[in-house]
Amino acid sequence: MIFFKKNKPFLKDLIPNDYIDIHSHLLPGIDDGAKTIEDSLNLINGLKDIGFSEFIATPHVIRNVWDNSRSKIEETHKATSLELKSNAITNNFNVAAEYMMDESFKNLFEEEKLLTLKDNYVLVEMSYLYPPLNLYDIIFNLQVAGYAPVLAHPERYNFYHSNLNEYKRLKKVGCLFQMNMLSSVGYYGPEVAKTADYLLQNKMIDFVGSDVHHDKHISFFEKKIILKNLDPFKEAFQNNIFFKS
Repeated sequence: MIFFKKNKPFLKDLIPNDYIDIHSHLLPGIDDGAKTIEDSLNLINGLKDIGFSEFIATPHVIRNVWDNSRSKIEETHKATSLELKSNAITNNFNVAAEYMMDESFKNLFEEEKLLTLKDNYVLVEMSYLYPPLNLYDIIFNLQVAGYAPVLAHPERYNFYHSNLNEYKRLKKVGCLFQMNMLSSVGYYGPEVAKTADYLLQNKMIDFVGSDVHHDKHISFFEKKIILKNLDPFKEAFQNNIFFKS
């Protein structure tokens, strides 16, 4: 059960001054995040005001939805970086990708080098409807190829909410977990917040990301935390320093 207490902090007050965001959709016109460079500038400035110091943009790579190639992402990142500098935004702004683990993913990472968060750490996600039937084969082959999977927003996969042991299995095979910080204020609903609390309580969350797509996401940093397990949440924020460039 999640307890709502008046003395809970606001999410914005938990952001460390040196926070490095490893999950965002800030590149313009490339997925369901920022649509224009003006959107990108507004989002980045809004996050800077909250305390974000570095950014890793992670556009979606989903076959037949967001068919973003490595070259397209890198070209968009280069153009965006120039616009940031011309607008006096000097924060480190790096690029990776958020890869959908579907039937085409294995071919992708066998044929080309993936865009990683750092070194061999790669951000991956699943469909919100159901996990891939060969999920553990995908994870194994990804690791054989030399990558360390960082699973985006595990708390948001509703099909695991009634089977919490599956999270333990994913951790056992070597998945790192990146929680969405907006889960802490109930943005995605009470069941997602409850699952985030469970994962934090059991020390399963390794990193925290914003997963910012638009202004509404930023407005929720003004909301109060509804989680019980604040200490492991704060620790996960601190862990992001690993990705400092």
